[in-house]
Amino acid sequence: MSQKSKKIILFILMFNMFITMGGIGIVIPVLPSYLEIFGVGGQVLGFLIACFALAQFLLSPVAGDLSDRYGRKVFIITGLIIYGISQILFGLANEVWILFIGRFLTGVGAAFIMPPIMAYVADITTEEERGKGMGLLGAAISLGFMIGPGIGGFLATVNLHFPFHASGVVALIAALLSLIILPNVKPQQKMLNQQAQAKPKSRENLLQQLVRSVKTPYFILLIVVFTFSFGIANFQSTLSMFLTIKFDYTPTDIAVVITIGGFVGVILQMFIINILFKKYGEMKIILINLVAAAITMFLMIFVNGYFVILTVATLFQISTIFIRPAVNTLVSKLAGKDQGFAAGMNNAYMSLGNMIGPALAGILLEWSMPSPFILGAIILLGCFALAYGWNRKKTSTILQAEAK
Repeated sequence: MSQKSKKIILFILMFNMFITMGGIGIVIPVLPSYLEIFGVGGQVLGFLIACFALAQFLLSPVAGDLSDRYGRKVFIITGLIIYGISQILFGLANEVWILFIGRFLTGVGAAFIMPPIMAYVADITTEEERGKGMGLLGAAISLGFMIGPGIGGFLATVNLHFPFHASGVVALIAALLSLIILPNVKPQQKMLNQQAQAKPKSRENLLQQLVRSVKTPYFILLIVVFTFSFGIANFQSTLSMFLTIKFDYTPTDIAVVITIGGFVGVILQMFIINILFKKYGEMKIILINLVAAAITMFLMIFVNGYFVILTVATLFQISTIFIRPAVNTLVSKLAGKDQGFAAGMNNAYMSLGNMIGPALAGILLEWSMPSPFILGAIILLGCFALAYGWNRKKTSTILQAEAK
């Protein structure tokens, strides 16, 4: 495959990931005001976000594993169609239960989009190019999550339903573009056919896949994904409600806070993340930014004043933006030929953290406003300790092997 073809494919994959994360980001500044229409608050908001993550958790491993067998394209397009329709449904809802159905289906769509895209990047890059490819994909994720809230806050001035309708239509357009432009890569197809003929393999269910993930060389990284996703989702789901309740922020105010922080993080990620990976390695980037994220999350309890809030939120977002591509790159490097499975499990563990974090944060927020931030900071520090211990053990094993 030529470098020009790779660039075109990578651009389409980044665009699809941008659309997916942009649609997720759109709801953040709008949801607190949107839920007031239904007479519900923080607890329902937390469970809605958790509902989205539950769907991802259940289906991401399936989508990733199946894409190893049948190619990435069909799952990406199917996911974009489901995602687009569910966003429109969410905007048309007139009952709370419809919100939950719409949000669950949005998670189904995202589950069919994200793992195949991550595996697709691994398919078309060499190991030396992998960090750059995952960094660009991470930039698309961050850019979507950054611009999404800004667009959501702006479109909400039309009406509170309009951001969801717009997001759905754009996702359907992305599905059409992918159908026309994206080639259907079937990784190691000859090998897969030979394996299938030699030893037919029954379909693994989610529990079997989770058990299988424990035996992988990157299992501890999956635990890291879960714990830092828990802390980040805790922060992100709490922030909009926290700013609305404590400071009476509008959707536009919240959008600005999230957008500026994301913008700075994306710029840094696009231009220096690959340099940092080469100079310090992915694990050091993960460890440093886990501590930075924990500190800034804890500081949110004490912030007062628009620019102070903006600064702390920006520092938090920069930290988390650096963590994601570092973890994704390490998992991909250790996954070998099972890129779809690894990407699916990566997304599943992330979704599990995204599911538990917001649900618990919504309950804690109604009990005590500072408590979600305190818990999130503790979880992130725990994640640091886990990653640090694993890295030391791994380094020690390598040194012992070299000494022999």
